Amino acid sequence: MAVIPIQAPPSRRAPPTGTAILAFGFRPFFLLAGLGAVVLVSVWMLAWMGHLPSAGAYYGTVGWHGHEMLFGYAGAVIAGFLLTAVRNWTGIDTPAGAPLAGLALLWIAARASPFLPVPGAVTAALDLAFLPLVAIALYRPLMAGKNRLNRLFLPLLGAMAAANGLVHAEALGLASGSAARGILAMLDLVLLLVLIVTGRVIAFFTEKGVAGATPKNREWLEQAGFAAAIGLALADALAAPPALIGTLCALLALQTVAREAGWHHPQVWHRPILAVLHAAVLWLAVGFAMRAAAAFGLVGPHVALHALTVGAVGVLTLGMMSRVTLGHTGREMTAPRAATIAFVLLNLAALARGVAPALWPERYVTLVHSAAGLWVLAFALFLAAHAVPLWRPRVDGRPG
Repeated sequence: MAVIPIQAPPSRRAPPTGTAILAFGFRPFFLLAGLGAVVLVSVWMLAWMGHLPSAGAYYGTVGWHGHEMLFGYAGAVIAGFLLTAVRNWTGIDTPAGAPLAGLALLWIAARASPFLPVPGAVTAALDLAFLPLVAIALYRPLMAGKNRLNRLFLPLLGAMAAANGLVHAEALGLASGSAARGILAMLDLVLLLVLIVTGRVIAFFTEKGVAGATPKNREWLEQAGFAAAIGLALADALAAPPALIGTLCALLALQTVAREAGWHHPQVWHRPILAVLHAAVLWLAVGFAMRAAAAFGLVGPHVALHALTVGAVGVLTLGMMSRVTLGHTGREMTAPRAATIAFVLLNLAALARGVAPALWPERYVTLVHSAAGLWVLAFALFLAAHAVPLWRPRVDGRPG
């Protein structure tokens, strides 16, 4: 499978002046994702503590948090990643300039509208339009590209949009109990995307980044994981018995451990830009294992889900955004100090939110506050390290 060629030779030229924020999809959407990660979790904590009741006006306070972290934060990362990757895979332009600005403004409007005095139908229309428009932007290059497997991203985006529809159906009073199913469906689909992306890049990045490393992808193992992940999504959608869901999650945990065993090299832990990606894979295994345990009543379901969201999704997206930003702006593939600290802090946040509450439930509130603070600080450091590179042109003078 094709991967994103993001390794670029470093340049000794002085950084160019001016802006390039709308030159490539990753630029505005990674910047928005970083800002969103800080703002959305900060607002959530204020709402959770009762200081900002308006956060629950449309989605409900808890529903707003789950929706915004998956369809808001993760949606921005997915848009930035695919708009960049598809252009590289196919050689066909994806939106830049004014069309890219329009997509970014739509994302911002969808995040702001629940706090504005507008009808719920307006909020729904703004938010529901985003993922289909991303799919439309990708349709021509994906269909013209030679690799037909890449076209699977179109139905995946369509399924994500359908899951979002379930959330808005309940928010608008058109259905009852559909929002939780929509949020869980989106998580399942994001995890399927995580399986696809890690399968494409971890072995490649490890081989390029560690001298003498010979990581291997085993196709049968990859296919088994995709089948189990699709099975989990269907089981969740059909409200299958917990034993079936637990079994599928246990199989996915084992499959993830086996994948990491084939990719691992001890030297990856000496390179933060690689270590963060391998840590995300380990969080994926931990999260699936904890969700299996939750299905059998051994841990709380929300603790297990946060091992997947903060751990697997959060750590992977932070690492990938950092790596893609460095590579596509012509910089050395070495994590800046602020980014390295951010990687550590986000892993600590995952421990505090996705593992520690199962061990010390009496400290739940303190742990939630700690995890939120660590998350916000991690993404603030991401912005400190990468906001200028995202905003300015490439240091090597190349387009993009």
